[in-house]
Amino acid sequence: MKRILSFFLLSFAFINAMAQAPAGYYNTANGLTGAPLKTALKGIITNGHIDKGYGGLWTAYQTTDRDLNTNFENDGTILDIYSENPNGQDPYNFNVGTSQCGSYNDEGQCYNREHIIPQSLFSKASPMVADIHFIRPTDGKVNGMRSNYPFGKVGNASYTSQNQSKLGNSASPGYSGTVFEPIDAFKGDVARMIFYFVTRYEDKLSGFSSGDMLGSSSFPGLTQWALTQYLQWNAMDPVSPEEINRNNAAFTFQGNRNPFIDNPAYADQIWGTPVIDNQAPTAPTNLIANNPTSNTMGLSWTASTDNVGVTGYDIYVGNTLKTSVSGTSTTATVAGLAPLTPYTFYVIAKDAFGNASPQSNIAAGTTLDGPVNVGNCGDENFSNIPANASDYKTRTWTNNNVSWTATLARTDQTINGKAITLQGGDLTSSNVPGGVQTLTLTTQRKFNGGDGNLNVFVNNNLAGTIPYSASVATNFINVNVTGNAVIKIVNPNNNDRVAIDDLKWTCYNGSLATSETKKDKAEFSIYPNPVRNNELFVKGENLNKISKAQIYDLSGKAIETLSNPFKNSNKINLKGLVKGTYILKTDNFSTKFIVE
Repeated sequence: MKRILSFFLLSFAFINAMAQAPAGYYNTANGLTGAPLKTALKGIITNGHIDKGYGGLWTAYQTTDRDLNTNFENDGTILDIYSENPNGQDPYNFNVGTSQCGSYNDEGQCYNREHIIPQSLFSKASPMVADIHFIRPTDGKVNGMRSNYPFGKVGNASYTSQNQSKLGNSASPGYSGTVFEPIDAFKGDVARMIFYFVTRYEDKLSGFSSGDMLGSSSFPGLTQWALTQYLQWNAMDPVSPEEINRNNAAFTFQGNRNPFIDNPAYADQIWGTPVIDNQAPTAPTNLIANNPTSNTMGLSWTASTDNVGVTGYDIYVGNTLKTSVSGTSTTATVAGLAPLTPYTFYVIAKDAFGNASPQSNIAAGTTLDGPVNVGNCGDENFSNIPANASDYKTRTWTNNNVSWTATLARTDQTINGKAITLQGGDLTSSNVPGGVQTLTLTTQRKFNGGDGNLNVFVNNNLAGTIPYSASVATNFINVNVTGNAVIKIVNPNNNDRVAIDDLKWTCYNGSLATSETKKDKAEFSIYPNPVRNNELFVKGENLNKISKAQIYDLSGKAIETLSNPFKNSNKINLKGLVKGTYILKTDNFSTKFIVE
C-alpha cells in the first residue's frame, strides 16, 4: 500500500521520479518559493505541451493508465482509480480500447474519460479538455455519480462504489456541500492532478467557474478548504510507482510533466506545509439508548474532543457498522432493527484526517413489540422492473402475481439490488388479497434535494407516511385494512428523486394479538385485556422491584412514564387513554394491550 511505504522507499521514489525529467527541466524554478515558484513551474510545463485532442486520450491510455509495473495486479488492464482494489481482487477489470464507451447503465460496464477538474468549469475549452495530466480513465457509472462535485472527505455517503469510493455530504472542514472521496490509495494522486491544473492554467483561472474548489486568481489557485484538504492528501498518500510511470508516459505522449509527481515537495514550497493530525479524538462517553420503537432505537452521548475537530461518528450495532452521523451531532436514530429484540451499541468518533477514537461505552436497549404478523402477504423487491433507464416516465411490470405501475419513474438507481425511483410520481399495485396490517418500505433520496415523506394510500385512503433522506432507511406503518387492497405510494415533492426498495406488507384479518416476554425466568401477565374500566392489572413475581413502566402507542411514541409503578399495588390507572392499542414496557417485560 502506498500509505505505508517506508522512508527508504519514499526517498527512492523521490529520487527516481526526479531522474525521469530531462536534465535541467526545472532549473528556472530553483531557489523559488510561494507564488513565484508556482508561476515558474507554469512556464516550464506550458513549454512543450502538445494538445493531442480529446480523442487522443483513448490512445494515451494505452500507455499512461495500464496496470503494468505497479503495486497491483500487473495484468495490463486499465488502472482505474474508481474500481482498483489495492487490498485484494478487483471487482471487475477493463481491457484497453474494447471496454471504452460513452454510455453506461451499471458499474463495471465500461470506462470513459474522467476530468478530475470538471470540464464544465472551463466550458470544455482547449487545451484543458484534452490534458492527459488530469483526465483519467474511470468506470463510466462511478464517473457519472461523481458528476461535477469537488473532491473531499465524505461524512454520510449517499453512494459507494464497489471499491469504496464515496459520494456524500462533506466532512472536510470549511465546506458543507456534496463531495466525492476516492479511496486512500489514490487521494494523493487526485491532489497532485489538481495541483498540476491550477499551476498549468493559473493565468486562466479568473475566467473559470469555481465549482467550490478553484480559486479566482493565479495564487493560491484553490479555495481555502480545498487547498487544505489536498495538501493533507498530498502528504498522507505519497507518490507511487504507478504515478511515476504515468507521468513518464504522459511526458512522452503530450510533451510536458506534472511537477508535483517529480517533486512532491513543490506543493509545500508553494502553499506551505500542511498540518498533519495524527491525534485521535477522545472516546465518546455516556452513551445511552432511548426512545425505542419496534424497529428503531435512539442514541445520545457526550461529545468527543479532538485537537483539530471531530467531523462525525460511526455507530455500531453489536460489532457491525450500522450508520454514521456527520458534524458534531451527539444524537442518532438507528433504523432497520427487529421488533422486541435486545441490541448493544457503541460509537466511535472520527476527525478529518481519518483518525478514529476508542469506542464509547456499550449501551443496551430492546426494541418494542412490533405489529403482529398474520402472514407475509406481499414482498416486492423490484427485480422485474424494466431495464435500466435514467429518464422519468411510466413503467409497468408484474412480480409475485401483483401488477405494478410507476409514473414519473426511472429504473437505474439501486438500494438493495434494483429499485424504482420516483420524481413527483407514484407507484400503484393491482388488487392484493388478504388485507394489509403493516407495510414496510426502504427509501433513499438520490441526488440533491431535501428530506421529506412519501404518502402511502390503501384503497385511496391515506394510511400513513414513510420518511426519506439521503441515507438508506427502512420504516413501517400500521395500516389495518381487511379484504382486497390497492397500495399506492406517492412522492408529493417534484424536486426530490426518491428510490424505494423492499416493499413488504403483512396480512390482516381484523384481529390483534398480544405478546409477552420473559426475563430471569419470571412470568408476567396482564388482565383484563381489552381494558374497559381504565385499570390494567399486572401479575408476576417481584413487581415492587420494577423501577419504571412506559406506555407507547403503536407508532413508538411514549405516552406516559411511571416510576416505581407497582410499589403500592399491582395496577396501573389508564385514565386519559383513548381507545386503541398500546404497548406496556417495564424493566422485566413488554406486552401489548387494548383500551376499549
